[in-house]
Amino acid sequence: MITHQEIRITFQPAGRSVFVLPGTLIIEAAAQAGIILQTPCGGLGTCGKCRIRIVSGSCDRKQADPKALPEQLAGQGYALACHTCAMSDSVIDIPTESMFETKQQILTSDSGTKSLLAPSVRKTYFELPVPSGTDAQSDVSRLQQAIGDDIIITPELIRGLPVYLRSHRWRGTAVIARGRLISLEGGNTTNTMLGIAFDLGTTTVVGTVINLVTGKELGVAARLNGQVQYGDDVVSRIKIIRQNASALLLLQQAIVQTINQVLGDLIMETKIAASSIYEVTVAGNSTMQEIFCGYDPLALGEMPFIQVFDKAQTLPASSIRIHVNRDAEIFVFPQIAGFVGGDTIAGMLAARIDTSKEPTLLIDIGTNGEIVLANNKRIYAASTAAGPAFEGARITQGMRATTGAIEKVIIARDVQYNVIGNVPPGGMCGTALIDAVAGLLRAGIIDPTGRILKAEDLQQSVPVPLRIRLTTRNNEIGFILVRPEETASGEPVCLWQKDVRELQLASAAIRAGIAILLKRAGLKPADIGTILLAGAFGNFIRRGNARRIGLLPQIPCDRIRFIGNAASLGAKMALVSVNERMYAEELRKKTEHVDLSLDPEFQSEFSDNMMFPENDIDSCDANT
Repeated sequence: MITHQEIRITFQPAGRSVFVLPGTLIIEAAAQAGIILQTPCGGLGTCGKCRIRIVSGSCDRKQADPKALPEQLAGQGYALACHTCAMSDSVIDIPTESMFETKQQILTSDSGTKSLLAPSVRKTYFELPVPSGTDAQSDVSRLQQAIGDDIIITPELIRGLPVYLRSHRWRGTAVIARGRLISLEGGNTTNTMLGIAFDLGTTTVVGTVINLVTGKELGVAARLNGQVQYGDDVVSRIKIIRQNASALLLLQQAIVQTINQVLGDLIMETKIAASSIYEVTVAGNSTMQEIFCGYDPLALGEMPFIQVFDKAQTLPASSIRIHVNRDAEIFVFPQIAGFVGGDTIAGMLAARIDTSKEPTLLIDIGTNGEIVLANNKRIYAASTAAGPAFEGARITQGMRATTGAIEKVIIARDVQYNVIGNVPPGGMCGTALIDAVAGLLRAGIIDPTGRILKAEDLQQSVPVPLRIRLTTRNNEIGFILVRPEETASGEPVCLWQKDVRELQLASAAIRAGIAILLKRAGLKPADIGTILLAGAFGNFIRRGNARRIGLLPQIPCDRIRFIGNAASLGAKMALVSVNERMYAEELRKKTEHVDLSLDPEFQSEFSDNMMFPENDIDSCDANT
């Protein structure tokens, strides 16, 4: 019998709720809610960085290192998210210091914490002396004495300056960016200066509004990338542009429309004015950034893959028609080479990967898999086309991670599953696909070649409830994950042989890229100190299951860490600090691009990694 009794976990102060299976680790439930906690110990329960407070509900606390959670705190309701399972509807409070993003000290406070707040735009309030017979200097000189003689004032602003100064009684606020006066506002508006950071994904777009005066994050919103109607991956979109001269404009309009929709959502949520947004940062892969800028990505569609630009781009928001202040500017992240774009540099920036004291892998798993290896102050980066399987595409009953998608599968004596939104399932997303295949490998129903075995070929140890789930359709064998009476459509949700093959292709592409970078650095998988999983998809995969199917190297799970949407975090860091932008440029310069399409060993590595590992090197908690 399938267990399908989800419980509701609400996280404060964010107010976000998710539905999960009883027994789910709090750290996993938080990730599902989009909240990434600090786990420098890899979830061993020794660092104490993922402390949470149980406000209400029943939770099962596993034994952890007493030094990580003093008895006094435990008595006050505190627990470690990596060692605590939710057993009933619960409310969990997450202290600010437990969240991953606070480690980078983006926000400022009055506590004396070192601040990185140094936006490229600033405001200066001025009150000018009124002209007189003894003070007849020009309007421009009078203004520059207040805001700085070195500030450039464009002819366009000078044309309106006489009327502005006199109608505002010689008082106002100057908006200055990169040594140039970009706008004049009436009254004192120095406390109203906003920016927005965008993570420009192939599938989704995430926007975050930040107060550039205080560094406080005001709101986050996300939308499906409007370009998906033109293809699931960047190669499809480049192909359309090559075939149709007007397609570049259509694709640019699609992404701009999505960004403006995200802006609209944020304006409604936070009650801010679009005219108060003076700074925009954008981090995306090479294709997404070039299309956004209106640059033709034609050369990325043929070997060798050549980018239009590598250094960061600064564009007027008005030229792209982004609905922010007409004088705002857009910072587009620098790019490394090929398909390794701004989102990778943003992730490297957020992770501070160049400061690692041990070999470290940063992996952003998605339609395009970006892989970065840092070792002994050398950085290697590569991109591999994993395909859309991880997004649920090309999977028979696959779907994106949205309401109705199975996002978690546990296979023991029978099947347990969890559905986003606590509704009858309609299909499975990428995380469930990985869970299902890993579970069936452990159960002996899928062999290392990826073949789903027939009932007569199974070992006697395979439980009967699992055996009877095997099915066939048009001579293709499959495994029933959800019976028809439990689904939204009345049809069973099955894992088919074709789906396993799609996962093998996607996984092999990632692993082959990892293998090539390790060889370039003279390392073996066992030498890897830490694997950092980034990206929206990377937040939700179970480490043990990803390792079981060969997606990740066979290293202990405690050396595999989640770092959330690192591209979004990097974009926010660049938004609030010009120093971070310079840091991003330094990372670009010191990173060596490895073009996998030109590597003679890639195909052999890809073929070798099509096979699933024979077994696990150790056991991992099914929730992680």
